[in-house]
Amino acid sequence: MIKVNNIGIKNLTEEFKTVQNELTSRVKLINSFKMEDLQLIAGVDLAYWDVGKTTFGTCCIVCIDYETKEIVEKVYSYGEITIPYISGFLAFRELPLILDAIKKLKRIPDIYMFDGNGYLHYRHMGIATHASFFLKKPTIGVAKSYLKIKGVDFTLPENQEGAYTDIVINDEVYGRALRTTKNVKPIFVSCGNWIDLDTSTEIVMNFINKESRLPIPVRQADIETHKVRKELSQ
Repeated sequence: MIKVNNIGIKNLTEEFKTVQNELTSRVKLINSFKMEDLQLIAGVDLAYWDVGKTTFGTCCIVCIDYETKEIVEKVYSYGEITIPYISGFLAFRELPLILDAIKKLKRIPDIYMFDGNGYLHYRHMGIATHASFFLKKPTIGVAKSYLKIKGVDFTLPENQEGAYTDIVINDEVYGRALRTTKNVKPIFVSCGNWIDLDTSTEIVMNFINKESRLPIPVRQADIETHKVRKELSQ
């Protein structure tokens, strides 16, 4: 990883923040598609490892058939990570690998589902939202843990499948705490771009089975990142 001192981090942060603020004004939380046209949903996840003082990463994308829930295609990319981790600016670190992996897909997914946040972000610019402008497709953010913004906690949904509570900050809905299965912890769903929250929830629930609280595309992408990381790091 490139060494960046405190001054460099501050400059990067300001530069990244300017980009995010500009993109936020272009986010549209409305559906740009018809549900009956959905065929292929892609799960996207990344994993990292260190070799000496160098950080490497891999992005895995797994495409799932919307109706059959079967895996249609899997691709991955990997490389050295040159952007340091800065809270709130993960997309700048991950986008190069994501875009490299996208190039390998033989079919174009209708929607990309990210292991991470979208609109549920300090500036509404989580990885799912930020990446949408490069992918030119609707996106959904699915996070396993809660990103607390402005000190606001989420309300735990009822203990039943499909129960949810909206995450409201300053009278604006940022995302949703969703209990996909009874007796499991909720996940956190947020729009990425060109999709609304109810539709995002419906699509996530369409991919829930007994194996995990996570939707199939995200879970399969997560499984792939562990496999690829293990292979490459050895």
